[in-house]
Amino acid sequence: MTLAAASHGFLTPSGVEIAFVLVGLVTFGAALITVTTRQLVHAALWLVVALGGIAVEYLLLTAEFIAWVQVLIYVGSVVVLLLFGLMLTKAPIGRSPDADSGNRWAALAVAFASAAALVWVVVDAFRATWINLGGAAQGSTEASGRTLFQYWVLPFEALSVLLLAALVGAIVLSRRKTDAPSAAAAPAAPTARAPREEQR
Repeated sequence: MTLAAASHGFLTPSGVEIAFVLVGLVTFGAALITVTTRQLVHAALWLVVALGGIAVEYLLLTAEFIAWVQVLIYVGSVVVLLLFGLMLTKAPIGRSPDADSGNRWAALAVAFASAAALVWVVVDAFRATWINLGGAAQGSTEASGRTLFQYWVLPFEALSVLLLAALVGAIVLSRRKTDAPSAAAAPAAPTARAPREEQR
């Protein structure tokens, strides 16, 4: 057992641990509002709060590089892309009754099962691991890059292919929606000219 583990336990939490739990509760509440609200714009804004809370959690775990990557990529790119998509598609600003798919109980069961599996895996993997906040930085660029490209190369590349497939699918769906009105408007031209031919 290290010195950091012997200095305090679960009954004597430090200030960092208390802040970690409080920020985690705020993040959990923001994520819950994100998936339950029926206002699309509010859901995107609460998603900003949830992702920002995760970045703060990374900072409390002395992983500054991962925290800034979280802010730059997710908060600064993904959420901004969602907001631009909502504005360009003229999404309703108020409440949207059709935003609920009707599979709420199935989604809730899957969410609880996924959360339980994730908690079990994390607790089992880091059961006896303590982070010494006074030691060397664990989330530096060098340590994160070595771990990513040494042990997690295949999941990293699989995730990039998945994001590329999602981007291609979004382009295909947007092209289908833009081509449909032009095809539907073509047969309407002869009907508009019919009264003029009758007048002649």
